[in-house]
Amino acid sequence: MGTSNIIILVAFAIYLALMVVIGAIYMRQTSNSEDYFLGGRGLNGWVAALSAQASDMSGWLLMGLPGAVYSFGTGQIWIAVGLFIGTVLNWIFISGRLRKYTIAANNSLTLPEYFGNRFRDKKKILLLVSSIMIVIFFLVYTASALAAGGKLFNTVFGLDYHLALTIGAAVILAYTLMGGFMAVCTTDFIQGTLMLIGLLVVPIVAYMMLPGGAGISELLNESGAAGGAASFLNPLEDGGNKLSIISILSQLAWGFGYCGMPHILVRFMAIRDDKELKKSRWIAIIWDILSLGAACFIGVVGRCFLLPTILGETEGAASSESVFIEMIRRLFTENFALPFIGGIFLCGILAAIMSTADSQLLVTASAVSEDLYHQFVDKKADSKKVLMVSRITVLVVALLAFIIAWDPNSSIMGLVSNAWAGLGSSFGPIVLMSLFWRRTNLPGAIAGIVSGGCMVILWDYIPLIAGQTLGAATGIYSLLVGFPFSILVIVLVSLCTKAPAKEITDEFDKVSRM
Repeated sequence: MGTSNIIILVAFAIYLALMVVIGAIYMRQTSNSEDYFLGGRGLNGWVAALSAQASDMSGWLLMGLPGAVYSFGTGQIWIAVGLFIGTVLNWIFISGRLRKYTIAANNSLTLPEYFGNRFRDKKKILLLVSSIMIVIFFLVYTASALAAGGKLFNTVFGLDYHLALTIGAAVILAYTLMGGFMAVCTTDFIQGTLMLIGLLVVPIVAYMMLPGGAGISELLNESGAAGGAASFLNPLEDGGNKLSIISILSQLAWGFGYCGMPHILVRFMAIRDDKELKKSRWIAIIWDILSLGAACFIGVVGRCFLLPTILGETEGAASSESVFIEMIRRLFTENFALPFIGGIFLCGILAAIMSTADSQLLVTASAVSEDLYHQFVDKKADSKKVLMVSRITVLVVALLAFIIAWDPNSSIMGLVSNAWAGLGSSFGPIVLMSLFWRRTNLPGAIAGIVSGGCMVILWDYIPLIAGQTLGAATGIYSLLVGFPFSILVIVLVSLCTKAPAKEITDEFDKVSRM
C-alpha cells in the first residue's frame, strides 16, 4: 500500500473511530425505548434536517447519480428532480402534521404503532402487517448499503471485498447498537455536513482545473459522449436517444416514496417543537438543492476532468459509478498532494452509505421489538426489556443483511430501487390518507398497505409476460403503479365498510385544529 493510501486510511480510521465514540457517549443517555427510538422527542432543527436528508440519500447520491450522468448525460437528472419535489412536499405537508398526530395518537414511538393507535386497531392486525413489511424491505435495503460500503473500501484501498464489508458493517453496528436514535442522528448530522462539503468543493475545484481554453462542449465531444455534447447536456435525451414520457414519469415517481419512508418520517416524529420543525424544513430543502445539483454537476465535470481516461470504457479503468472517487484521487493525491484532505472527502461517500444503513437498522429494530415483541410476545415487558430486545434485533438484522451482502456481484441499485418502491407503495398512501382524509378507516388502511406492497412484488418479481416481469416489459417503475393503486384501494375499501368511530374522527379534528 502506497504512502497516499496509508494517509487516506488514517483519515478513514479517525472518522470511523469518531462514529463509535459518539455511540458510546449516547449510550449513557439511553435508558428506555423512547430514548432509543426517538431520542425523547428532543431533536433540534439542524440535526433533524441533516439527519433526515443524509439517511435518505445513501451512496446513491455520491456514486449512483454522478455515475449515471457521467455515462448517459443530463437525461438522468429526472430521478433527482422527483426526489427534490418529494422532499419539499414531505417537509411542507407531512412533517408537522405527522409529529402532532403521533403525539395525539397515544404518543406513538414508531410508524406501525402510529397506524395502530390512529385507527384503534385492537386486534393489532395493522401493527403486524406494517412491521412485517418494514422488516422485509429494510433487510434488503440495509444489505445494499453494507454492500456499497464494502465496494467503496475495495475500490479505494484494494482490500478484499469481504474484509471491507466486515469492517464497514462492524462500525455501523457498534454505534447503532450502543447509542440508538440520538447516536444515529448525531452521526448523520456530521455525515450530512461532510457529504455536502465534498459535493460542493470537488466539482468546483475540478472545473477550475479543466484545460485552459477548452470549453465543456469541446471536452465532452472529445470524451466520446453518446450523441455528442448537445445530446449529453440535453435533459430530454438519454445516451443520444430521446427520453420517453414513461421514462421521465417513472424517474419522477421516485418522489412518491418520501411520504412512506419510516427512517425519514421518524425524524419528523422526534423534532423538539414547531419552531425547530420550521427551521428543519428550510435547512433540508436548501441541503437538497445544493447536494442534488452538485451530484449532477460531478457527472458532467468528471467526464471532462478525467480525460483521457473514460470510466467504464478505458481498459483497466474503474466503473462510471466511481467518478467521484476518481476525481478526489486525482485532485488531492496527484495535483495537490493532500491525501489526508482527499481521505476526508472520500469519507463523505462512506458517510452517505453509513447514514442510511444505521437508520434502517434502527427502524427495523423498533418494528421487531416495540411492534412485534412488545405487542405480541411479552405485553408486560418494561421499557428496559424492550430496549434490550431492540439491541439484540439490531445485531441479528445486521448479521442477516451482512449475509445477503456477501455476494460482491449483487445489484445495489436494483435492490435499492425495489425496496424504495415497496416501502413507498406500502406506507406512503396510508400516511397521506391517515393525515388528510377523515373517512379513512381500519379496513382501508390494512388493504392499502397490503395492496401497495404486493403490487410492487407482483410488478418487479413475478414474470407474467413472455418470461418478463411487468416492470421489465413496460419500463414503468413499480412505485408509479403501486402508489396510486394503494390510494385507490384505501378509498374504495374505506367507503365500502363502516365509517370510523366518533372518537377517531374527533381526534382527527383535534389534530387538524392544532
